Amino acid sequence: MLYMFLKRFVVGPLVNGVFRPEAEGLENIPDRGGAILASNHLSFADSVFLPVAVDRQVYFLAKSEYFTGQGLVGRATAAFFKGINQIPMDRSGGNKSAKSLSQAAQTLRDGKLLGIYPEGTRSPDGRLYRSKIGVARLAIQTGVPVIPVAMVNTEKVQPKGSKLPRRTSRDGRRIAPVRTIIGEPLDFSRFAGREAEHSVQREVADEIIRAIQELSGQEYVDLYASTVKNAMEKQRVADAKAAVAEILENAKTRTQASVDSARASVETARDRIQPGLDQARERIRPGLDRVEDKLHEARMRVEDGVKKAQNRRTGTHGSAEDDAGSSKP
Repeated sequence: MLYMFLKRFVVGPLVNGVFRPEAEGLENIPDRGGAILASNHLSFADSVFLPVAVDRQVYFLAKSEYFTGQGLVGRATAAFFKGINQIPMDRSGGNKSAKSLSQAAQTLRDGKLLGIYPEGTRSPDGRLYRSKIGVARLAIQTGVPVIPVAMVNTEKVQPKGSKLPRRTSRDGRRIAPVRTIIGEPLDFSRFAGREAEHSVQREVADEIIRAIQELSGQEYVDLYASTVKNAMEKQRVADAKAAVAEILENAKTRTQASVDSARASVETARDRIQPGLDQARERIRPGLDRVEDKLHEARMRVEDGVKKAQNRRTGTHGSAEDDAGSSKP
């Protein structure tokens, strides 16, 4: 109910009125019954423009983080995704991922339209990457048709990091309209009962991604987008560390240069004033010598006076003893 209300009265009119997106091949989507819309993934905006283009409600496999957000914005996001009946997809693998795919399979059995991004995540650079096998397993297990979809220009309307779509680029030029190109359904009923065979899953997944490439015209890379993203993230971290190291080294170099400059300035100043100090020392040396001579003379006079005083004192004591000795019989 919330999904169709937003599509018909809020998001749909807003997107169509502001961005005027184009859609091709809508006739390839059945009016009823389960089907998989398998699309390339360039931008968060893919999950807005694709549902707007399609008359039926699209149930997307959305990453589970959207359903477990914290804080006001996180809880609002979780409530929104639950309100529009999106399916949380745990991408950690194992039983959790299998449970998410089981919910998606039931959605298809219930005759609903499931939107899925075979690459598993947004393209890090606009190229098309290897398909995960989950979409193949769903298609074989449920027997529903897979409808390839190409989203075009969504990465320009809402580049990575942008909170909202935009009509013009940063240089002010109008962005080309978003195009949703829907291809003819792919039938994999020939593989019925073989959904557990990895080689079959791989064959089906590759066929789906090739059909998407034919519609989108993207360059194909036979690697998982997540692998490339991880490598790019590691490179960004390495580049950041290298940048920090370079900044620190530059700062060290500048500091050392400042120290060397200050030391050189001190040396230069000392060289400039040294002659003056030497001249001043030469000018005052005679005066200092005279002062030292006078100090020496004064010291000698004092010492001489002390000796004379001592001698007088000694002479006085000697006369008294002589007088005392002459009185004896």
